Amino acid sequence: MKALVITRLGGPEVVQIQDVPSPHPGQGEELVHVEAGGLNFADTMTAQGGYPGTPKPPLIAGREFSGKRESNGERVMGYMQWGAFAEVAAARSALVWPLPAGWSAEEGAAFAVNFFTAYLAYWKAGLIDPTLSQEARKGWGNQGRNTKGARVLIHAAAGGVGTAAVQIGKILGVEMYGTSSSDEKLERVKGMGLQHRINYKKQDYEEAVRDLTHGEGVDVVFEMLGGEHTAKSVRWLRDFGRVIVYGSATGEGAQLDPGILYAKGASVHGLWLTYVSAKRHLMKQVLDWLAARAAAGVLRPVIGAVFSMEKAQEAYRLLSEGKNFGKVVIKI
Repeated sequence: MKALVITRLGGPEVVQIQDVPSPHPGQGEELVHVEAGGLNFADTMTAQGGYPGTPKPPLIAGREFSGKRESNGERVMGYMQWGAFAEVAAARSALVWPLPAGWSAEEGAAFAVNFFTAYLAYWKAGLIDPTLSQEARKGWGNQGRNTKGARVLIHAAAGGVGTAAVQIGKILGVEMYGTSSSDEKLERVKGMGLQHRINYKKQDYEEAVRDLTHGEGVDVVFEMLGGEHTAKSVRWLRDFGRVIVYGSATGEGAQLDPGILYAKGASVHGLWLTYVSAKRHLMKQVLDWLAARAAAGVLRPVIGAVFSMEKAQEAYRLLSEGKNFGKVVIKI
């Protein structure tokens, strides 16, 4: 079968189409004939060698897919750690879900990483409650905060996770502040429900948050940049605010002064979908919440660009340079 293989560590040029053996499903796995794959920052970091837990190359790229079950032809979407960008993937059955009615293969490939991450960020922030079981709640603390009047700063609001977070935030009724690199992108996200737009190319977002909130700050920041941005995000939290860290797009380690946390009772929370995906009870209940709203038509992936396998390197380059709007998808 054909697959997109990370042949060595490096930039987009290391991702190449190759003929590889078809996979054999292990215990708890099943075969899916893949039609499309969703590209994420984790995929670009994997190619560069900066994503934890990934085997050394060569390896089949991709962690997000949609296609058809080999067993019965059902249209599905799913998530895995690597191996998704191939004509056939061996995926864990617990992480393969029915495709919502009316969704395209591209939309299915754009769902799992973005919407699970965005939902769980709101949950970690205490702004959403999926009515989880006691088992699912273990280790995650009290997440019963009222969303009324809550202010949320969403970095990269025009990206895959960002557009998902805006859609969920609209449902929750929170006040959203979003950063992006262009007025055009921000205007498009405004149409999805974003109230406050911050073009960080034109104004430092710290200053923008100060001005927009009259010096008060926000309750929550969704932070995936790393480096100085973690410290900057903490500085503009209100009392008892939370920064949810789910990535490091800059490739730099987070900067953080615990003294700032003490002063306002604030906190920083980590979120890693790779870890959470092993919690079957949690994944199922979050999926139930998301699937119900997808079926109602209030949640839907935003597709910014679709590439063929032959142009996968262009897809990787687009995402690496941060020029995408919404999700970048590769047709398999």
